[in-house]
Amino acid sequence: MPKPKLELGSAPEGFRSGFVSIIGRPNVGKSTLLNQILRNKVAITSDRPQTTRNAIRGVYTTDEAQLVFVDTPGMHRPRTELGRRLNRVVRDTIDEVDVTAFLVDATGVGKGDAFIASELRRHSARVLVVLNKIDVVTPRALAKASADATALLPDVAPFGISARTGDGVEDLVRALVAAVPEGPVLYPPDALTDQSQTQSVAELIREKALELTREEVPHSIAVVVEDMTEDRVIASIFVERSSQKGIVIGKRGSMLKEIGTRARRDIELLLGHGVYLDLVVKVAPDWQSKDASLERFGYGS
Repeated sequence: MPKPKLELGSAPEGFRSGFVSIIGRPNVGKSTLLNQILRNKVAITSDRPQTTRNAIRGVYTTDEAQLVFVDTPGMHRPRTELGRRLNRVVRDTIDEVDVTAFLVDATGVGKGDAFIASELRRHSARVLVVLNKIDVVTPRALAKASADATALLPDVAPFGISARTGDGVEDLVRALVAAVPEGPVLYPPDALTDQSQTQSVAELIREKALELTREEVPHSIAVVVEDMTEDRVIASIFVERSSQKGIVIGKRGSMLKEIGTRARRDIELLLGHGVYLDLVVKVAPDWQSKDASLERFGYGS
């Protein structure tokens, strides 16, 4: 007997659906895991902390289930107003989901993980502990990390995975499906994310700027798409100091040109056609601590 065709709002017998948050300390691999599960790039990645600054929904749909993933910013002890807002995003997300995947780094479990575990104990959502980066540690180190992770939430045995290679991810997805209730199709079956194209384009530009400026401009980059038509994108890259502006532009504009070249490739893949990308760099002094700037750059209240 053929399976019923999935449609938004339909509820086939036995179909499961729900919301899943992916949380963890900065740089633990949350965005990499989301992209691995979806087999598509919906969240930008970087080897520096605090790459993700918004809760990005990715939609995973099969004939049997639909999981709506929320890739949150890394939870940390904040030092700026931006940091406080990012932590609020995480806390709000935990309260809204059916199950939380708590990512822990197999290369070292520490105080940051204990801080997050204490936050999770205040919420009622079901939690699966996920030990990521098992591909880069020795068996002995993995056994220690597993024991340390288990100690954080003693009633939850950790799943060992590599978000980079995909090892163990299918087993994790099966466990997440089993953890959400039976329910209707929440998003169109062919949906991948609820991010607008404008948001996705801004994030791709920010990713390339982070990749290329490395340690010189930590956390200080924000991107706003000022105008976007079918074949042209005009965007501003904001930094906090004039010295950072010089770094992002580079000698004779070389850095900005390279950022634009790399970003345009991904933007064209996203949009499915060629575009002209026009980038400018602007200074917004101390924008991470100013409410007006945070609102403008899309970081809520």
